[in-house]
Amino acid sequence: MRDYKGTRNRFVVIEGNIGAGKTSLSRRVSADLDARLLLETFEDNPFLPKFYGDNERYAFPLELSFLAARYKQLKSNLEQGDLFNSLTIADYYLMKSFIFAKITLPDDEFQLYRQFFDMIRSFSAKPDVMFYIHRDVDVLKNNISKRGRAYESNIQETYLSSVTKGYFNYFKEVRDFPVVVIDATHADFYQQEHYNQFINLINKPYENGVTNLQIK
Repeated sequence: MRDYKGTRNRFVVIEGNIGAGKTSLSRRVSADLDARLLLETFEDNPFLPKFYGDNERYAFPLELSFLAARYKQLKSNLEQGDLFNSLTIADYYLMKSFIFAKITLPDDEFQLYRQFFDMIRSFSAKPDVMFYIHRDVDVLKNNISKRGRAYESNIQETYLSSVTKGYFNYFKEVRDFPVVVIDATHADFYQQEHYNQFINLINKPYENGVTNLQIK
């Protein structure tokens, strides 16, 4: 276990596209730094497998249910008074809901969805730093295939590319906290060298806005 006392970054988000490896990395970092871990809950979402079978029909209830679940989890865990006394690692940020909804919903449904999102956005804690794990689409597809979730078998490369584009478009607008975009296409965080490169980044100071790095 590493010593993480007296550090500047207390709420650390590890984000990424589907299949980027953000959850497994978050688990390892949390264990190594004895940090509180917030993982997105999706296995019990009844709309997720339905969405992959019929995008148009189930996109709105899926995105709304994710928004509600993410907000509830973040609010209950980050408003307990000890956010600044303990390290928290999360594998998602609330803006993920907005990014995915903008991709999956038609304009009229997205405008309705955005009304709900805007009402709760101001109540969500901002991360001290967000790390975005970027991998090429072919790497994402291979990782998705390896984990063998049946409902993900039909995810198209065009959809993954749209998600990447959605994140990058959002990052251009971030001004109030640091976003560290890590090109990890050739990195394997199960390798100690690559993992050490990442974990050494967690407590460094960063300017607000986007910083681009590479691990290989």
